[in-house]
Amino acid sequence: MLAAARQPPSVTALRFGHLWNGTRLIDDATLVVIGNKIAAVSTGAAQVPPGAREIDLRKYTAIPGLIDLHTHMTYYWNRDPATTARQPVTPRRTPAQTAEVSFENARRTLETGVTTVRDLGAGGGADYLMRDAVNTGEKVGPRMFVAGAGLSAPRNGANTIDQWRQLVEQRVQAGSDWIKVYGSRGSYESVDTTQTLTLDEMKAIVEAGHAAKRPVAIHSYGASGVHDAVFAGADSIEHGIEIDDDTFKEMVKRGTVWVPTVDHNRYYVDAKDDFGFAPDAIPPLQTYIQKSFQSTKRAFELGVKLGMGSDAVYSGFGQNTGELRWFVKAGMTPAQALATATTTAAALLGHEKDLGQIAAGFHADIVAIEGEPLKNIEDAIKGVKWVMKDGQVVVDKR
Repeated sequence: MLAAARQPPSVTALRFGHLWNGTRLIDDATLVVIGNKIAAVSTGAAQVPPGAREIDLRKYTAIPGLIDLHTHMTYYWNRDPATTARQPVTPRRTPAQTAEVSFENARRTLETGVTTVRDLGAGGGADYLMRDAVNTGEKVGPRMFVAGAGLSAPRNGANTIDQWRQLVEQRVQAGSDWIKVYGSRGSYESVDTTQTLTLDEMKAIVEAGHAAKRPVAIHSYGASGVHDAVFAGADSIEHGIEIDDDTFKEMVKRGTVWVPTVDHNRYYVDAKDDFGFAPDAIPPLQTYIQKSFQSTKRAFELGVKLGMGSDAVYSGFGQNTGELRWFVKAGMTPAQALATATTTAAALLGHEKDLGQIAAGFHADIVAIEGEPLKNIEDAIKGVKWVMKDGQVVVDKR
């Protein structure tokens, strides 16, 4: 029996009043999408192929689909005011159940214009299930690069170098795209900066990850852990305050990407009731925010590559792009801030040739913004009206 003939890929022509392709602004832009890829970008309507479905978005400015470099997609809360975000669920969900309910987080993330995420820590393999369901088209959500469970210092005793390498291999075998490492304390209302892994331990993990062709992200709330993570060769550093110039200069030299996540502690302050935080937990968070911002400002001045990461958990989804405000406040132009979530982020993920730009051959990840995002970053944060991911319209709020 002859195999059924495949349907030809759909052809769509998108018209925009303005289009920022990741490097420059184009007026009266026409974008041709064939299947899940961008086929052509031109000016005016002359290049619309015959028979193409046309979508008129000339009221809007197009930007590339954004990349959130630090999420926890499987941290789901139904926002029931009778519960708190971290309250255990009874009966406990299976990984498959966790993945299923967490697609609500995925939907809220898409609505911010984020079409790709790097997920840095999940239990039970629920993140693998989410990633694979999106990749096969079974579920709608942002493209996911996942780390599985993060590596952290054991509560009793210490791992040998060989044990750290074995743990990396376990993550690789389980299906992790990235290796996530907790190099210090600090999480939720705690801003404890105590370093928990030595430089040698970090080096062993990074070497094992790179040998398996897996990049490594290291979490550190404090300066010493950031310093050691950089010198250990981490591909990205998550969080950090009071970082010295020499460490920043080493980041520049090595091309290390720093994901400061300033906004995630702002979220914790604003969402204190969601978490049931005690009143005395708030002032340390506010102090950490200011120190984090000052370090971000200095990093930008010294030329460190910065990446947008929300560290979104629970009720934080839908606020994924708030970090852009801090970047502009730190001295970036809106275009430079958007680069932290497009070209810089795509390069960190090893996808600089198919993500983070609107160009022929790239994935058709496109966001329509009401307003002028290159003049006012708030428009990029609050003005998302329409989102295409891999050639499919996934958000339409026109």
